[in-house]
Amino acid sequence: MVWYSLSQISISTLVQYFKDADYVWIILGVSLGVLSHISRAYRWLFMAEPLGYKPKFTNSFMAVYSAYLINFTIPRAGEIARASILTNYEGIPFDKGFGTIVAERIADTIMLLIIIILALFLEFEFIYNFFADKFNPISLFLGVFIIVAISVSLFLFIKKSTSKLAVKVKSFLSGLIEGALSIFKMKKKWAFIFHTVFIWLMYVLMFYVTTFALPELQNISIAAVLIGFILASFSIAATNGGIGSFPEAIVIAFLLFNMPEDPSRAFGWIMWSSQTLVIIILGGLSLIYLPIYNRKKTTV
Repeated sequence: MVWYSLSQISISTLVQYFKDADYVWIILGVSLGVLSHISRAYRWLFMAEPLGYKPKFTNSFMAVYSAYLINFTIPRAGEIARASILTNYEGIPFDKGFGTIVAERIADTIMLLIIIILALFLEFEFIYNFFADKFNPISLFLGVFIIVAISVSLFLFIKKSTSKLAVKVKSFLSGLIEGALSIFKMKKKWAFIFHTVFIWLMYVLMFYVTTFALPELQNISIAAVLIGFILASFSIAATNGGIGSFPEAIVIAFLLFNMPEDPSRAFGWIMWSSQTLVIIILGGLSLIYLPIYNRKKTTV
């Protein structure tokens, strides 16, 4: 994906866009991204409370950034690493901790669906034509049906089985469900909802304000921003932190609105590079400082 993306624009042209970009907007976008991650770390504290744990915000914050960094190795591996970090430093059982992270993802998925509905409302024709051209509805239906059928069969097999492996799986799933259901047991539901909305508002604003860094994109419509944001979000979920796929997802979205291709691709690389640099720095520092911070707490 990196090779393909860079083959579509000359390196000298891309470098020139980086040089000419207004870094005030890029720094503002990065700051909004950091705010969203701070809010995510704080939001998780509400989910741990119903399980009987009171984790430290600092550990939660470092676990979030460590998870984002680890996602650059294997997609979604960061969620497993985050739960492991919370197990090691906060004593929260892995299955329950991972369950709360799954619940978080459910809340985030709902927010992404709301953004998709808003984009559909604004630009239904564009989105419909895009998916109609790219995907066969019958193939999509068959794929979903097969996945559901296999999942149901596996669930019924594990539920009836009495083997040691099945018992361990059922115990793990029980803890996972307990963690996921913590969202309904928390006392501060409205605070959780506020932070969820705030996180995604910061994501969208982060994306939007960064477009002002390039003069060629300053007349971009809100609908284009939303669709670009949605496709970019899917690219991050499907690959190692969106490497290579992030700028191409943005190009696909922006071309639907007749935005120039080179500035769109350059924006994708500027956006991805600035956010990734922060994740590498804060994620790397978090992985280094986590054992130091918790050793100090233990000895005090």
